[in-house]
Amino acid sequence: MMIEQLITSFIAAAGFAVIFNAPKNALIQCGLVGMLGWLVYTISTINGVDAVVATVAASILIAVLSQLCAKIFKTPIIIFTVSGIIPLVPGGLAYDAMRNFVENDYNMAIQLAAKAFLISGAIALGLVFSEIINQVIRKSRWKKSQVRSN
Repeated sequence: MMIEQLITSFIAAAGFAVIFNAPKNALIQCGLVGMLGWLVYTISTINGVDAVVATVAASILIAVLSQLCAKIFKTPIIIFTVSGIIPLVPGGLAYDAMRNFVENDYNMAIQLAAKAFLISGAIALGLVFSEIINQVIRKSRWKKSQVRSN
């Protein structure tokens, strides 16, 4: 079951990279970033971690891997981040929430919508947190280089 999920997440991330007009030589890396993010999410949820916390961890990993791929392959970071985050997007939860609204099951609809909202926020939080860490590291390196040159 895990192998099928990893292959599917790779295809989803790489496929979205194609739709996003990513360079052809970056498609494999986009797929790998998405697949590794999904791997962290899946392993975390299997081990009893809440889906929101697992999503934060996976999105931090995706952001870090995206930054590394952007530096290594000299490609904009957004290409790896957007396509890599696609497997984590709670589209199925949002669909189920809307379906329950239509079926007048408001209690379940509110629960599912709240969870989809929290997972979406967790994705944003993880990406922002990783960028903050990256900026702090860059500033500390810049300060060290300024001290050495003086």
